[in-house]
Amino acid sequence: MRRAVGAAAAAVAAAVAAATVLVAAPPAPAASAWTARPAAGGGRPHAYLEGPAGTPLEDALSLTNPGARPLVVRLRASAPWAAWVRFAADPVTVPPRTRADVPFTVTVPPGTPPGDLSGTLTATAAGRDVAVPVRLRVAGPRLAALTVEDVRVEDDAIRYTLVNRGNTALTPRVEIRTDGLLGAPRTLDGPPPGPPLLPGARRTATHPWPRPTLDRVTLHLNATAGNAARATATHTYTPGPARAAAWTAAAATTALATWGVLLMRRRRAGARR
Repeated sequence: MRRAVGAAAAAVAAAVAAATVLVAAPPAPAASAWTARPAAGGGRPHAYLEGPAGTPLEDALSLTNPGARPLVVRLRASAPWAAWVRFAADPVTVPPRTRADVPFTVTVPPGTPPGDLSGTLTATAAGRDVAVPVRLRVAGPRLAALTVEDVRVEDDAIRYTLVNRGNTALTPRVEIRTDGLLGAPRTLDGPPPGPPLLPGARRTATHPWPRPTLDRVTLHLNATAGNAARATATHTYTPGPARAAAWTAAAATTALATWGVLLMRRRRAGARR
């Protein structure tokens, strides 16, 4: 985390004045080859800031123009980050064959609870957008809390919703145990974990499960996110009258058909005698 920048105009002027001129190379590529990424620390997958709410936190974007003409780049932030982010300059004109680092600050509103936040900064130039992910951790005690809600059985599938009730990102795994009256208990692995579940976020998941026709089954769902959080939920599935009646009718039809075949075989055997 860097300290807050000074005056915006002075910062960007210094950044562009100190811009790194690219080493002479083969003929300049087209304007579409320009890049935007987090400054410094080569290869960072995203910008990262950490600090208390209400304090300006600073990082920088690195804009590279390998072309032969100046490149005008416009910058913006995704909602609600647009109200929190201030760029040292926007738009920014990057000279040919030059890299310019553009400082920006993020000020999360005072009172924002501790935890992890995600956003996106977008650079636009020459008819192309480049997105730069941003991760911000609001300092303070971390709380991991997870719930499993709205468990139901629909269309031969178990559906449920995972909710992150804490202030830190979680990657939950789910195990499902079925306990019926007619069959032995079974354990089913839930779907593979998706991307991290951010604070306050909800995610609905589905697991295939052929519904029993006659058995009354209790579903036990156990969700864990490492050692950080654990949640459980139960749901009892009872076949509806229509489903049971359909099974009974099918069973009766099968029994009658079997009885008819056996009767015909006996008559043919008697006739041969």
